[in-house]
Amino acid sequence: MSVLARLRAASGSDAVSGSLLIGAAIVALVWANSPLSGSYEALRSFSFGPDALHLELSVETWAADGFLAVFFFIVGNELKQELVHGELRDPRRAALPIAAAIGGVVVPALVFLAFTLAEGGEAAGGWGIPMATDIAFALAVLAVVGRSLPAPLRTFLLTLATVDDMCAVVVIAVAYTAGLNLVALGFAAIGLAVFGYLQNGRGRAVTWTRSRVPGWVLFGPLALVIWALVHASGVHATVAGVAMGLLMRTHSRVGESMSPSHQAEQALRPFSAGIALPVFALTSAGVSLAGAGGFWTSTITWGVIAGLLLGKFSGILGVSWLTSRFTGAHLNPQLGWADIAGIGVLGAIGFTVSLLIADLSFTTESHLTDAKGAVLLASAVASVLAAIILGTRSRRLRLASRQQVITRS
Repeated sequence: MSVLARLRAASGSDAVSGSLLIGAAIVALVWANSPLSGSYEALRSFSFGPDALHLELSVETWAADGFLAVFFFIVGNELKQELVHGELRDPRRAALPIAAAIGGVVVPALVFLAFTLAEGGEAAGGWGIPMATDIAFALAVLAVVGRSLPAPLRTFLLTLATVDDMCAVVVIAVAYTAGLNLVALGFAAIGLAVFGYLQNGRGRAVTWTRSRVPGWVLFGPLALVIWALVHASGVHATVAGVAMGLLMRTHSRVGESMSPSHQAEQALRPFSAGIALPVFALTSAGVSLAGAGGFWTSTITWGVIAGLLLGKFSGILGVSWLTSRFTGAHLNPQLGWADIAGIGVLGAIGFTVSLLIADLSFTTESHLTDAKGAVLLASAVASVLAAIILGTRSRRLRLASRQQVITRS
């Protein structure tokens, strides 16, 4: 196996990608609170890019708007694959994780508002922070501690996390977009229409184009133009990644070894897992503890912590149970409610998208510090609790399996 093939295989590992994300976050925290903190801030604020296109952005902005758009492209692409070929194709099987995702979005937001609404002002504007589950982190924890857990549990988590990330993207586009440049947005919509037509159209011109031009030569520049137009429109540029991911063709045609969706995933996943997400973590997780004097008395702190740890758990588990109790949806026979309880705790890992929404929510430095610190703390606590719950469940299933083998022999 070549070095490149090994790197691609490693990037596809949930444990490896999650470890890179965790490592980058730890480096950021240590760096931001060390004597070299000035160099950390200098790195984050260093700007580059073509000023004529209004793209002279800081490293932190490039990471959040540019690199993270690649991650969201993969999220949208995975959702498209699930809609066409996976769990989401069958409404009855998809109903439970989708309901769990919606519960895990709505309840945490309400819990946050319960803590901050009385204070009002900017503080209440962070209600979107505890909404999203971090796919990379959550899958990494599940991969490490849940090796004996039923395979459908990973599918449940992946569906849940993908759907609530999509909900978070909608919230970003609607609630955290200050002003719109309708001309840029209109051209972006035209670009997306062209992108979708070239992906899925069957006309002679499309066939001629595909047969003579490598996919990356055609779609790479088009994707960059669409991204730049969405960025210029005032809508957060990650929305462009999700939209293009949802437009990918997921089935192969005559002469194709695999679909464009799977080709793009193979090409971009190593970059997303190995560079995009760790760089975002490095530039976003550096919370200076020197500015966190009022951390424990802040309503934002407790709103985020309670929203993630209590809101996610009760929203995911409670809405799942109610949906199975009062509708035709049902839990996969291989899963038990103890598994869903573990997923409810695991869903409180809100790292990537939660940090992004925190950046979009607050302009006051103390509010931003409280929110980011609370996200990191809640995510760490959720990781430990989920590891205990799911690890215990995994050991019990492994012992039961061994006992069955002994009994049969």
